[in-house]
Amino acid sequence: MSFITTLTRMWLTRSTKPFTFTDEYDNVLPYSQCDGLGLYVHIPFCKSLCTFCPYCKTAYSKEKCDRYIDALLKEIELVGNRNGKRKQCTSLYFGGGTPALAAERIGEIVAALRKYFDITEGIGLELHPDNVTPETLRQLKAAGVTRISIGIQSFLPKFQQVLGRKPVDTAAMKSALDEVKFETVSMDFIFALPGQTFEDLRSDVDRAFEIGANHVAIYPFIDFTFTPGKVKPLAKRQKRALLDRITDYCSEKGLKRDSIWTFSSETGAKYSSMTRDNFLGFGCSATTLLQRQFKVNTFSVEAYINRIDAGMLPTSLTIRFTPRQRMIYYLFWTLYSTRLDPSDFEKFFGVPLHKMYGMEFALARLLGFLTLENGVYKMTLKGAFYYHHYENYYTLAYIDKMWGIMREQAFPEKIEL
Repeated sequence: MSFITTLTRMWLTRSTKPFTFTDEYDNVLPYSQCDGLGLYVHIPFCKSLCTFCPYCKTAYSKEKCDRYIDALLKEIELVGNRNGKRKQCTSLYFGGGTPALAAERIGEIVAALRKYFDITEGIGLELHPDNVTPETLRQLKAAGVTRISIGIQSFLPKFQQVLGRKPVDTAAMKSALDEVKFETVSMDFIFALPGQTFEDLRSDVDRAFEIGANHVAIYPFIDFTFTPGKVKPLAKRQKRALLDRITDYCSEKGLKRDSIWTFSSETGAKYSSMTRDNFLGFGCSATTLLQRQFKVNTFSVEAYINRIDAGMLPTSLTIRFTPRQRMIYYLFWTLYSTRLDPSDFEKFFGVPLHKMYGMEFALARLLGFLTLENGVYKMTLKGAFYYHHYENYYTLAYIDKMWGIMREQAFPEKIEL
């Protein structure tokens, strides 16, 4: 896997140099000139820790969660005050962990961010199925949340057992969602679980729309080396067959595909925090992507709080992009949406896409991964699968290594990928 990703990186960046993250520290984040800026807030607390989940998380206690949010509010002030002026941004997303455990304080966080940012496209937040109650949903809506994403994973008992999840009370969930309305109600599912069939996945998708979803996300199961779970994903051929069939099924139902893994039943129903040209991240493990750099906050809750209390930003690692590295990051996550407009690339980088990667895009069309329609590249079904397949390599070669180290070291000196 590392051989494939290394060769790809060397070819696309035109360099043998690895991606090098160091403990370089910036006191000011230069986001004022960034267009298409998004915001992300990480709340790392969960009532129970799922063995398959790779994200930064820790066991919930109200005392620790309140201390953390107090520090989070200070981080927002540190970043906002040092920029000096209000900035327009596209959206705000709360991830975790289980951010709905802090539902009564989400309004404080939103208010702190609104002092420095004008949020134009809504606020999203992730929930565990247990959080989908009228009381919690009303708190979130009062705080300004417009989109919610519920981590179902599967409604089927056989997969709930595999994943260590308990059954979902779908009647109670439907009642709560009928009572408190949101612009987007997304439900997350995992595919490529051992023994999973098209009929299994289809029943999950159907059930989601029956009980109030207008958007679903169908993510592949990835076997991270540092997670304690013993679940093994399906083989490549089975994965492709499953992804192709569920994609065809969603298309037949009239659902719109708005990214590699997501489908919506209503215009305007969307949920993704990834496809942003630039973004600021707040909280443990949150990442910040700016025009020439990428930064990762410490994964340690205590180290995060201590750093903020000392009046410092909680940055753990930073990479200073070469122009080609930044282009690759842009292309990878823009294509997550299954389309790419070359004019957007040229606007962002000041150079035509065909001049930098004309041969690669011509080859992708020749191999049947992309089509070119009215000047816009669109991903084919085959291209979507191989994007998924390569992302699996990328995740295990890069993200798995970095997150594995950062779970053990609050502030590593250097990581090369």
